[in-house]
Amino acid sequence: MATADLLVIIVDLVLRQIPIAYWQSFLFLFEVRVCNIHAFLLYAVTDCSVWFTVTFTFDRFVAICCQKLKTNYCTERTAAVVLGTVTVLSCLKNTFWYFMLNGIYLLSNSPWFCWARSGVRHSLVWGIGEFLQYLITPVVPFVLIILFNTSIIRYVLLASRARRRFRGPSSGESGRDPKMESRRKSLILLLVISGNFIMLWAVHAIFVVWFRLAGLIPSWNYPEFTIGELGYMLQILSCCTNTALYAVTQTKFRQQFKEVVKSSVSLIAKCTQCRGV
Repeated sequence: MATADLLVIIVDLVLRQIPIAYWQSFLFLFEVRVCNIHAFLLYAVTDCSVWFTVTFTFDRFVAICCQKLKTNYCTERTAAVVLGTVTVLSCLKNTFWYFMLNGIYLLSNSPWFCWARSGVRHSLVWGIGEFLQYLITPVVPFVLIILFNTSIIRYVLLASRARRRFRGPSSGESGRDPKMESRRKSLILLLVISGNFIMLWAVHAIFVVWFRLAGLIPSWNYPEFTIGELGYMLQILSCCTNTALYAVTQTKFRQQFKEVVKSSVSLIAKCTQCRGV
């Protein structure tokens, strides 16, 4: 998740926005036809970021709700296979953009930052293909995340009631229940990450579909440009917050981070003493 999110920031925010902000220095991009390659990479890493969030949600679903499957699924090998498969499929899916767009930059803030090939913008075939792209990302992830979260919430509530009855006064057990507290923390983390993803992506998803329909249907008005800018900003923000939330809320991560800071301070102190000597 961290790698995919960082690549989105680099490929989308940095490499795309710098030529727009300083277009006078990047006029050579009208001659160097690489925009379709940039678009392919941008949409591929964005898909990876989105679907890694889905795989994270499914991983929590298996860990909490499917105890029998957990032993075989929740392994490093399975994680590597799943992440590799998602990466390959994301690259294959987004070859669509390479052929739809040509290699010339628009150098302006718009949903399509490359010039479209002749006849593509108003083509029904390309329009259907583009809608399928947006259906797969982010509409299907929205549905899957909501489905997994609903199942997890239902399972945790039922398990909580059962353990309360089991740990009642008659059983002789009282006090804190570490297992249920662990599940509760995992559930809160999961809901924060997936809810953050859905809310921050919603505006952008609505805008691009509306914008595309306006291009295909003459009677439709184009959406306000400020809505697109807001949606784009929130989408980029979602690639920063999910990983940060996941890392900061994990006890093991905080412990390792403290160890790194202590080691760095100790190393700096030793270097200072050596120079003093």
